[in-house]
Amino acid sequence: MSDFENVDVDSIGADAKVLDVREDYEWEAGHIDGALHIPLDQLPERLDELDPDEDLHVICRTGGRSYRAAAWLVGNGYSAVNVDGGMGAWLEAGKPMVSDNGQEPTVK
Repeated sequence: MSDFENVDVDSIGADAKVLDVREDYEWEAGHIDGALHIPLDQLPERLDELDPDEDLHVICRTGGRSYRAAAWLVGNGYSAVNVDGGMGAWLEAGKPMVSDNGQEPTVK
């Protein structure tokens, strides 16, 4: 049993802190405006960029990497929840996205 929650994209408020753990090419194609981007494999060395007292909504493409990241963060004393369905669910829900490549935001 996990010690953290899985939440759906509709439960993420406008002021929520979102941590995107996807790879750079995925982030560039489309992400949530205002999200923090730390690829999963960089999380341990970039942990000091996160506030342990802030509730983090961890997201990836479908929910697998974010699940592992949320579990690891909670295990290290951070407050984190996994976003079920990831950016795929975000896109399907018609939520706003931005891209860094000058193209229409999408999920890769």
